[in-house]
Amino acid sequence: MTLGPLVRDLRESLGYSQGRLADLLCESAGRATVSREDVSRWENGKRTPGPFWLRHLATVLDVALEVLEDAKMQRRRFLTNAAATAIAPVVASDLIRSGFIGALAADHPSADYWQDKLITYGRDYMSLGAAEIQRRLSLDLLVLQQQLEEPSLWGIASKLMTLYGKTFPGSDGAKAANWYRIAAQAADRSGDADARVWVRGRAAIALGYEGASLGLADMFADQAMQISDKPSLGRLNAIMGKAHVAALRGDDRSARELVESGRRVFDRSGSEEQTSDYAVPWWRMNVFLSLLAARLGDEDRAVHAQEQATSELPSSLPRFATHLEMHRGLMLARAGDQTGGVAYAESALGELPPEKHSLTLRLLLQEIKGSNGH
Repeated sequence: MTLGPLVRDLRESLGYSQGRLADLLCESAGRATVSREDVSRWENGKRTPGPFWLRHLATVLDVALEVLEDAKMQRRRFLTNAAATAIAPVVASDLIRSGFIGALAADHPSADYWQDKLITYGRDYMSLGAAEIQRRLSLDLLVLQQQLEEPSLWGIASKLMTLYGKTFPGSDGAKAANWYRIAAQAADRSGDADARVWVRGRAAIALGYEGASLGLADMFADQAMQISDKPSLGRLNAIMGKAHVAALRGDDRSARELVESGRRVFDRSGSEEQTSDYAVPWWRMNVFLSLLAARLGDEDRAVHAQEQATSELPSSLPRFATHLEMHRGLMLARAGDQTGGVAYAESALGELPPEKHSLTLRLLLQEIKGSNGH
């Protein structure tokens, strides 16, 4: 997606008119001014905002500056380019070797082979560290890139790229947003509505849960919900992601309404599979609800959700038990005991092996440290 359409989608996801966006940009920039006509020209591609206005667009639209800069440059981010410049700690020679093996193979692996890979990665992501998943997945993505002749493979690739975006550390958080955008484009190439909804919904819940790039999270959620109204895990993720965005913006009423909508979708599409990033079983739904209730200051609902999640959470997934403990830290901070809440959350995180830490947990700790109660 190029810069103009991205600015328009983000603006609309926030409910701003072009005039309102111009006013907010002027407030952000101080003396400098911009008009509704300028915003229109940017969105229609007739003019491109310079670095100064890009910075203020990122602030007003609540999106990482790198996302707008990437769209402005209109770079075609091939997996090979990303692998060469952004994947750590993968050794370049491993990537080159894997790429040529994929290109030279006389008989490419079948779609079933890649579907099995997808299932394996979905399960491994739940328990392994991000660095290990990133290394393995970068190699497989490079090979898969050589084999995208079938639409179904674009769908598989889109889901793998979405998971790949989740593996970047906190300092590279903007890269996750870029990968979600690429994954959405790949899903569109597949022509599979379920894949198109799932990729966008997963991006929405990831960003909404993390409290990152709320405008982008809202945009992905809206797109997912517009593609199909069929109950699905993708739609469920989109609704819950949008609920978290509403809660973080202080729109408690919308957040609660979205939760009720999400419960109805979950009743029709919740997963039997318990340990996959591509699944939403009852315990994981309650992890979503636990953090949401904590953000809304609804202690009774938060505690109930935590108890429900704990009762069914597989013992092999300690990272998610840490999530629930940190939600309790957020509740303490929001109740006015910020020092106690931070200490509680840091203690919970400290009990989890460092290699199992995630960007999401680090961002949650930052949220707790920044919470000043009601």
